[in-house]
Amino acid sequence: MQKANIDGKVWTFGKDVDTDLIIAARYLNTSVPEELAKHVMEDADPEFVKKMSKGDIIVAGENFGCGSSREHAPIALKAAGVAAVIAPTFARIFYRNAFNMGLPIFELPESIDIKEGDEVSVDMNAGTVTNKSTNKVYNFTPIPAFMQELVDAGGLMNFAQKEMK
Repeated sequence: MQKANIDGKVWTFGKDVDTDLIIAARYLNTSVPEELAKHVMEDADPEFVKKMSKGDIIVAGENFGCGSSREHAPIALKAAGVAAVIAPTFARIFYRNAFNMGLPIFELPESIDIKEGDEVSVDMNAGTVTNKSTNKVYNFTPIPAFMQELVDAGGLMNFAQKEMK
């Protein structure tokens, strides 16, 4: 495992954030990550892409990534510079797609305690989220080593290419 910590400013969204809210269907005529990034979370917050910075973290309610099973959603988030997503639960297909695209996501039941604008640090190896704004530490089950390797490689395709060499 390479990168152990992810530090960033928090942007919050509610529960049941579906893939159409992450990247609206009207933008699915492309799969170019940079184009998708321009419109990530646009229907939830039209100014999100302008306000956020590379390395920021989305914290949401339960069932993040529900809806259709398109890979465009984690691609758009990652391309926009979102460093990670923290939520109590994720839709299963989004969960797998996120790791396949190299976007780290963390299941944390107490994510609702973290507020927009807070600064957090995720220690992937220790399984902790430290809210630097409140000095509160939350524990989560660390992601399995193989899935961490997918994140470190930048996604499944990069991982497979590396393994084939």
